[in-house]
Amino acid sequence: MKVTIFGATGLIGQGVLRECLGAGDVEQILSVSRTSTGEMNPRLRELLLSDLFTLAEYEDQLSGYDACFFSLGVSSVGMDEATYTRLTFDLTLSIATLLASLNPQMTFIYVSGVGTDASGRSMWARVKGRTENALAKLPFKTIHLFRPAGVLPVHGERSKVAHYNWLYDATGWFFRPLRGLMNGYVVTTEEIGTAMLNVARMGWKTTVLEPADIRKSALS
Repeated sequence: MKVTIFGATGLIGQGVLRECLGAGDVEQILSVSRTSTGEMNPRLRELLLSDLFTLAEYEDQLSGYDACFFSLGVSSVGMDEATYTRLTFDLTLSIATLLASLNPQMTFIYVSGVGTDASGRSMWARVKGRTENALAKLPFKTIHLFRPAGVLPVHGERSKVAHYNWLYDATGWFFRPLRGLMNGYVVTTEEIGTAMLNVARMGWKTTVLEPADIRKSALS
């Protein structure tokens, strides 16, 4: 497979990138991000853009990919709905629409979160829900919407949100031994990366993957 990753420097994206680099059937990886991953690998190429809304200017570099793993996102904490909509709905749809036109045989995997609902009370859930609904209408070969709950870093991955790192450091020891009792609600960065690759390879029975589905697809 040839894959592209959006958000490879975020917590989930780091996990996805690690699994892609370790997968023998992934022959080429394109990371599109604002900052470098710092990884040096002959199969990895980076497209660094300060403004991802300008991606259409680089469409000659975006064709021929079999899968896109989209974990790009920002925290909604302290952000008004208009700004969060621009950075979540508008940006995601701008990128996905371009990719769909260039790669109609692509599998597109989008990471939102458990509780996503276009009619929900929470601002982030509404915006993410609208984003999921719009993505599902794009002409990709297949699209899958991942809704993880808790994600534990297990290979040194770090979030760009400082207080998330503090939370992981403070509680990770507690959740690791209890994960088996939580019906998949806590997955590791390794599991979510493996799940994305497996779904890109073999598909999945549903468009939406809730936490338990993510855990199961990592084992398939």
